Amino acid sequence: MSITVHWFLPTHGDGRSIVDRPHVTAVGAQTPREPDIDYLAQVAQAVEHLGFTGMLTPTGSWCQDAWVTTAALLGRTKRIKFLVAFRPGSLTPTLAAQMATTYQQVSGGRLLLNIVTGGESIEQRRYGDWLDHDKRYERTDEFLAAMRAIWSGEPADFDGEHYALRGATAYDVPNPQPPLYFGGSSPAALPVAARRADVHLTWGEPPAQVGERIARLRELAAAEGRTLRFGLRAHTITRDTSAEAWATAQRFLDQMDPAEVAASQAKFAVTESTAQRRMAELHGGVLHGDARKLEVHPGLWSGVGLLRGGAGTAFVGSHEEVADLMSEYHDVGVEEFVFSGYPHLEEAYWFGEGVRPVLARRGLLADQGAPAAPARLPEPSPAS
Repeated sequence: MSITVHWFLPTHGDGRSIVDRPHVTAVGAQTPREPDIDYLAQVAQAVEHLGFTGMLTPTGSWCQDAWVTTAALLGRTKRIKFLVAFRPGSLTPTLAAQMATTYQQVSGGRLLLNIVTGGESIEQRRYGDWLDHDKRYERTDEFLAAMRAIWSGEPADFDGEHYALRGATAYDVPNPQPPLYFGGSSPAALPVAARRADVHLTWGEPPAQVGERIARLRELAAAEGRTLRFGLRAHTITRDTSAEAWATAQRFLDQMDPAEVAASQAKFAVTESTAQRRMAELHGGVLHGDARKLEVHPGLWSGVGLLRGGAGTAFVGSHEEVADLMSEYHDVGVEEFVFSGYPHLEEAYWFGEGVRPVLARRGLLADQGAPAAPARLPEPSPAS
């Protein structure tokens, strides 16, 4: 069982620290790097050059549209796949099936799909979606069943609570059929993942907790006569030495405004998302002065989640230490990793030139061919 590594496309903007996040704070709205197509192309081309398999592109009212942005980047890249996130409630199964089929033809098979059911009603209502949390997962279940039926190549009839289709087609069958990545940790989410997903994605809780969820999902999938792959979404801060990496984590922590942390934690305290609550539990909302006090497992830092929603942990350490932590997750069943860092361009090089050669030497990489030169990027000063 080998490891596949993806990176993240910052379609909300980018910066040199966690506070440079336009969807998090008013200060972050003045993001140093706007997500214009030229900068996003720089990131995508670097990630492709470094040998990553794909790029997760987020969805939400705080970022650019994933379908349009990645389609624009197809002509600026040659090989990299795009893990396009979208919300089933925002389009019909027939339109999604058609868009995916078209994307595969235009891109030469470079589409992966990330199904985002939506954990927060306030965000869903921006799109006109008024279903509650559990009903949204019921709709997602129907949506994926209908979309796969359309991809069969035969006109599909479908009758459900949320969708009723007659003779639905996508004019052709996608080649290849894009794998479906799916997140969600609630009791409403896990059965849908077991029935419909190809890869279940989870955020970076400690390995033992992730292993427990994988074991449960394997049981649920087996009951459906299926098997799943498992992926993990987290950030990285990797450097030539452990001391350098933790110094960067400390700098990120030092830049956080206690008032902004308190505002973020107040929002997370009332979240509908099971996974988001678990992220918040890791750090307890406490802004420690010492970054190492937010280390919740050797090399796993919960400080990102003090400000950022979603994935709230980072793999911190030397290249060997980050590879060691990846191996721990691999041992409990994680086969795919979706990483990001600050800034996404520079951190991709730190990981690609630092950690990937370690994984390759250990025989763990599913895809080979990345440059193996050691990373030597300068560390930005606190004032930059």
